[in-house]
Amino acid sequence: MKLIIQIPCFNEADTLGIALAALPREVPGFDKVEWLIIDDGSSDKTVEVALAHGVDHVVRHTRNQGLARGFMNGLRACLEQGADVIVNTDADNQYNADDIPQLTRPILDGKADIVVGARPIEAIEHFSPVKKLLQKLGSWVVRVASKTDIPDAPSGFRAMSRSAARRLTVFSDYTYTLETIIQAGQKNMAITSVPIRVNGDLRPSRLVKSISSYIRRSIVTIVRVFVIYRPFRFFGSIGLTLFAIGFAIGLRFLYKWFTTEAGYDGHIQSLILASSLLIIGFHTILIAFVTDLLSANRKLLEEIRTMTLENRDLGK
Repeated sequence: MKLIIQIPCFNEADTLGIALAALPREVPGFDKVEWLIIDDGSSDKTVEVALAHGVDHVVRHTRNQGLARGFMNGLRACLEQGADVIVNTDADNQYNADDIPQLTRPILDGKADIVVGARPIEAIEHFSPVKKLLQKLGSWVVRVASKTDIPDAPSGFRAMSRSAARRLTVFSDYTYTLETIIQAGQKNMAITSVPIRVNGDLRPSRLVKSISSYIRRSIVTIVRVFVIYRPFRFFGSIGLTLFAIGFAIGLRFLYKWFTTEAGYDGHIQSLILASSLLIIGFHTILIAFVTDLLSANRKLLEEIRTMTLENRDLGK
């Protein structure tokens, strides 16, 4: 059994050495433990630091492609190197590497395909109240969309089996954390979480440049999650709401029309508003059906991709 620990990196020369020094070379249940970094177009000495600390594999991007792309390219490289289990962690040493054995244990025991490390969010001092709230909101949205019970969806400290890594596809350029959990839930993969510890803050978060930026990106990510993975529910709810409001306004207008003795020749704006809402609501419901068909097509393409990767493994 081979375990590969991957770390996405972008200009991490100052902290990468600390993170690598904490990584284990032996983990119970594995014959071999290797390290892999994804250099996402770094302009500092990230690669030199990695090689100096004994990293086994380096995936290089000629320019910065974002965390999500780095994560996926790392998974592909780990699969090519024959990893049976892959652990993803951060270059800023946020996660306690001593928890890797308990992170991989459910996979070795055959109880899970993906394991997400659950941080003690409330106890992390450098997390602002707004960030803690958004972490909880994001995790709740993921639980609803994926029908899983992962308390810390944005956590990047996670382990996955070889079969699970083959089946994951990330569309976002911003982060991979939410999408991978939703995909796992939709594809009926066994996913669980274990409590983990965190280390002190070594540098500001690269994803959270400012509270306003974090809020904006979080909202966009949450909405996009629903649009991609629950399109019928998303557009259908909007369409039915608009249609119902328009229908109610239209009924009110008709009631006034038939119950007013001199005729109801006023409030024509209500009739126009009702008609507009009914038309928009109806078309949004049609969009819900179209996006649902597109979602089904996407799932078929993902299955074809997974089968292709499996056939490659069988051919080796």
